[in-house]
Amino acid sequence: MTRNETGEDDLDLTDPKLASEAELAFEGALRPRSLAEFVGQTRVRGQLQLLLTAATLQQRTPDHILLAGPPGLGKTTLAMIVAHEAGRPLRMSSGPAIQHAGDLAAVLSSLVPGEVLFIDEIHRMARSAEEMLYLAMEDFRIDIMVGKGAGATSVPLDLSPFTLVGATTRAGLLPNPLRDRFGFTAHLEFYDEAELEQVLARAASMLGLAIDGEAIAEIAGRCRGTPRIANRLLRRVRDYALVHPSTGSGRRADVDAVRAALDLYDVDALGLDRLDRAVMQIILTRFDGGPVGLNTLAVSVGEEAETIEAVVEPFLVRIGLITRTPRGRVATPAAWRHFGLPNGPSEGAATLPIDDL
Repeated sequence: MTRNETGEDDLDLTDPKLASEAELAFEGALRPRSLAEFVGQTRVRGQLQLLLTAATLQQRTPDHILLAGPPGLGKTTLAMIVAHEAGRPLRMSSGPAIQHAGDLAAVLSSLVPGEVLFIDEIHRMARSAEEMLYLAMEDFRIDIMVGKGAGATSVPLDLSPFTLVGATTRAGLLPNPLRDRFGFTAHLEFYDEAELEQVLARAASMLGLAIDGEAIAEIAGRCRGTPRIANRLLRRVRDYALVHPSTGSGRRADVDAVRAALDLYDVDALGLDRLDRAVMQIILTRFDGGPVGLNTLAVSVGEEAETIEAVVEPFLVRIGLITRTPRGRVATPAAWRHFGLPNGPSEGAATLPIDDL
């Protein structure tokens, strides 16, 4: 431990063990513990509060909850809050870890009464496990097959009442029978800049980083409407302030430090990163603004087509830099302006055949 300028004890971050413990403590403290502390998603918070309060008044387990939305918006945090607000223990698992019906049966049979079971990426569960989950969610019972062949028998196993909280980034991949068994489905939306500024201000205070409103607004404008990205960028700004201290203490970051740090990590004013810009440059310069098919675009930037479609394209479409047409991806006038290029394709621009849309 060392003393800071105010005479308070401060962690000696040169000790790797203490630094690691401090980072883990920060990660844990960063997650809100109640709906009142949770920033953003006002409508969803109100709906969850009603559901949980009604369950408490009726002394029953809350209905099953499905949280759907893009990554980084707080689905895992909300699952933890549901368990905390309901006063129930929490069991966490993930869809990819449940690849057989037996895996799910082992989890369900070990639940205590009222426990909250959180399954992240629930759409990636094995189909046999999904079918077992139908009966478990509705009747709190599963059927276990004993034996093989003609002598196999089904043995019913009663389960303790539980609340399932499922999280998915691809709600459309859930089969209808499973989706219909959730009592409440919450659709999480991207955050606006005012909400992100609240998230960043709270995280900065926990990091012990002095940062003014202009600097926070600069980060909020570059984090793609996602709190997870906002917190990640804030840590990179914190690192930059430590390595390049402007005040001698390394605990202060102004707007110039924020811009320098984010420029160093290739995050531009719109939040575009290296891969986003590579995709846009290919569309604008090599294909004169498009249209260009997905597979051709993926090969041109050296990435998997699934990465382009699931990670890059949704953000570019949302901020209006590209559009999807029957012939492929096309850059918008806003894209030409953002990259400082003449507005529109040149005469005789090449177009791609409809081969890989």
